[in-house]
Amino acid sequence: MANNVNITSNGIQKVLKNYNEKQALAEYIWNGFDAKANKIEINYKANKLGYIESLEIQDNGYGINFKNVKSKFDTFYESEKALQLAVNKNKSVMHGKNGVGRLTFFKFANDAEWQTTFQQAATMKSAVINVDISSLNNYKSRLLEETLRKETGTKVVFSNVRISEDYLLKEAIPFLKAEFCWFLELNKKRKFTILINGKTLDYKDQILHYEDNIPVVFNDRTVFKLKFVQWKESLHKELSKVYFINDKGEEQHKEYTTLNKKADEYFHSVFIESEFFTDFDFNGSESDTQIKLYNRSKSSNEFKFLMKHVNELLRNKRRPFLKEHSHKFIEKYKEERVIPRAKAGKKNKDELLSVLRGLYEVKPKLFSNLSLDQKKTMVSLMDALLSSTMKSSMPALLGSTLGLDKEDKAELAAVFQQAK
Repeated sequence: MANNVNITSNGIQKVLKNYNEKQALAEYIWNGFDAKANKIEINYKANKLGYIESLEIQDNGYGINFKNVKSKFDTFYESEKALQLAVNKNKSVMHGKNGVGRLTFFKFANDAEWQTTFQQAATMKSAVINVDISSLNNYKSRLLEETLRKETGTKVVFSNVRISEDYLLKEAIPFLKAEFCWFLELNKKRKFTILINGKTLDYKDQILHYEDNIPVVFNDRTVFKLKFVQWKESLHKELSKVYFINDKGEEQHKEYTTLNKKADEYFHSVFIESEFFTDFDFNGSESDTQIKLYNRSKSSNEFKFLMKHVNELLRNKRRPFLKEHSHKFIEKYKEERVIPRAKAGKKNKDELLSVLRGLYEVKPKLFSNLSLDQKKTMVSLMDALLSSTMKSSMPALLGSTLGLDKEDKAELAAVFQQAK
């Protein structure tokens, strides 16, 4: 059976512009996890010259039901995933979107074949779907008389692969570590794994700091178990989030941490496991005063108590990181000759450097995305204020201007006191 995909050449060009080889590989892994798989296998063989002769990605998900092939492959930039993503935007249960993942193979191969086994009623069935790079808007599918495997799942076999083993090892696999480390850590209790030629994808080198089994107990009866991870690099589109997990290890909800997007390269995740999140109402807000029949919500005392501890934990973990980076920030400013000569000798210069370091530790975003001229202007202004009669009122002035909270204002005041 041959069918045409509803896609224009403009749509293909859009994908060509936005995806590279390693991103395309990641899409097939996400597709497997989206299909409820807990194990993804990437198997490849390289020749003596280092080029990939064969490459396949296999999952143990629920497969592609042959009755749904048309809806899966006919619509390219529209799919049921987009609708599910809108409903589950605060969960990691669905990642792929717009149906683009299945055709991104043309970034690294000429042909792709989906070998899928699915359950229909009480029977296991298999089907094969083929697409080649010369006609991405056309696919061929056929239902097989015999099943390919005993369990459900899908294997995508790529032919005429155009990437080398060196690229796979030095570029693609490090990318996959940063892409999936948080997701594998989130589903660690459920034994989610990615295997490459039979070897588990090890993302330990992505971790800068790891602390597990941090207890938070409310009124001696409600127990929360926290896990904190600081990552070496960005988690790509995931950013820094708090994940709420029930006692079975299943994610119930996720949201950005209070330190997300603070422009300080402090990449982190907080995983909170508790039976309390079973049947929890995540739709309300912490300030919601509406009386609920079942008091497992954001307005509950337990949740407010928990989030206070989470935010304190994040601030305490971040503080030494910012202190270390503040010295690197000053050294960079010195290299760029942003730091002016002090007007009254070494003492004033030391005070200026101390205040700049302290400001960075309190509000690093203040120093982000500045041009060289803007950096010089801001530092010169700080230097002038420190030499003026306004020096004593600077903590209050900066605290108000920068919109700092109570804790940050206290830290800023301590910075100026220490600088004296």
